[in-house]
Amino acid sequence: MEEIRVDTREYDAESAADGKRSAELCFRLNNTMPMTEEYQAIVKELFGDHMGENVMIQAPFRCILADPVRIGNNVVIMYNCLMMSRGGITIEDDAMIAANVSLISNNHDPYDRQVLLCKPVHIKKGAWIGANAVILPGVTVGEQAIVAAGSIVTKDVPDYAVVAGNPAKQVKTLDREKFKKETA
Repeated sequence: MEEIRVDTREYDAESAADGKRSAELCFRLNNTMPMTEEYQAIVKELFGDHMGENVMIQAPFRCILADPVRIGNNVVIMYNCLMMSRGGITIEDDAMIAANVSLISNNHDPYDRQVLLCKPVHIKKGAWIGANAVILPGVTVGEQAIVAAGSIVTKDVPDYAVVAGNPAKQVKTLDREKFKKETA
C-alpha cells in the first residue's frame, strides 16, 4: 500500500473546506438530541452518499475529514469515536466500533511534522473493534475479525482472527464453520 504525503503548509482548498464542514457538522451532531430526525439528518449530511443504510453513530463523535470516509450498511459506531481520516477510512457492512475507538489513517513525518504520512484504514465486513482500541495507518482488519479492547493495531489483522495487546498480536482464530452456521 502506497503512502501519500500531504504537506499541510500547502493544504488544498477542497480539503480545507471539507475539514471546516466536517468540524461544523460534528459540532452540531454532538450538540443535538440523539436518535432524533434532526440527529440522523446531520449524520446523513456529514457522510452523504458515502454511508449505507441502518448506520448508528453515537455522539460525541469526531471526524477530521468526512469525504474520505466510506461506511457500509448496518454499521454501529459507539460514542467517542475519533476518525483521523486524511488517508481514507473504509468500514464495511455489519462492522461494530465500540466506545472510545480511534481510527487513524494519517501520522506526521518524524523529520518534518508539517507533512502528514497517510495510508488508508480498512475495517472489513462484520469486524468488531473493542473499546479503547487504536487502529493505525495502513491497517486492514479482516472479515469477522475481533480487536480486543485497549489494543493498538499496527499490522493487518487476518479474517476471523482475534487480536489483543500493544502492539496487537493474534491470540485466537475463530471457527469459520461455526460462525457461518450461527449467522446463516
